[in-house]
Amino acid sequence: MERSLETQVSQAVEAWLAWLPRWQPATHRGRVAPCRRCFGSPVLAAAGLGADVPHAVQHGLSTRMKTIVDKAVSTYTERNLPMLQAELDHQAARNRARRYRPSDDLDPEFDGLPLDPEPEPGAPFLFTIAGLADEADQEVPALPPLSAEAKQALRQEVGLADDYANMIGREICGLLYKHRLRLRNAIVEYVEPQIEAMLAELSLTLDAPFDPGDGNTLT
Repeated sequence: MERSLETQVSQAVEAWLAWLPRWQPATHRGRVAPCRRCFGSPVLAAAGLGADVPHAVQHGLSTRMKTIVDKAVSTYTERNLPMLQAELDHQAARNRARRYRPSDDLDPEFDGLPLDPEPEPGAPFLFTIAGLADEADQEVPALPPLSAEAKQALRQEVGLADDYANMIGREICGLLYKHRLRLRNAIVEYVEPQIEAMLAELSLTLDAPFDPGDGNTLT
């Protein structure tokens, strides 16, 4: 028996809450481009995880919710959209034929993020994970072309799948409202103290740029 949407959301929230105590602020340089999955996400807004919450914390929850949407749309497509399902099956077979698939089976906290860090100015990478994945993808034969009629029918089915995904997303937003207090309390308990500690350390560095014993302290 399939789990209800409410049960899936509750279990995903519990998994995120179990992961959150292990979160630590990143020490590497941040990215310039915003995450397309999280930036302006109505799911995060419904959960009460606003712009004051670090992206890594947001991403873990938004990815878990996306997984629920994807599974629901997959079931709907398999039952109602045969042409789209056939295309997805072809694409899945093509993906399995690739010899290098670095984005497979990632934890929710990393799924959907860029595979490589931002390059340092003037110091290009000798190779990148994304580049190796692209090379592997080029070795796999392309999907067979579609006729104009098939393309039109496929676009219609894609539109139906998108509508269904939006409907599931709205339902998830409604279900997340009942978890807002627990989510916010977890942020206060596990995230905010680490952010405050980082800010305190930064303020000490800014207030005392020189070693007090070197004779160069500012007065």
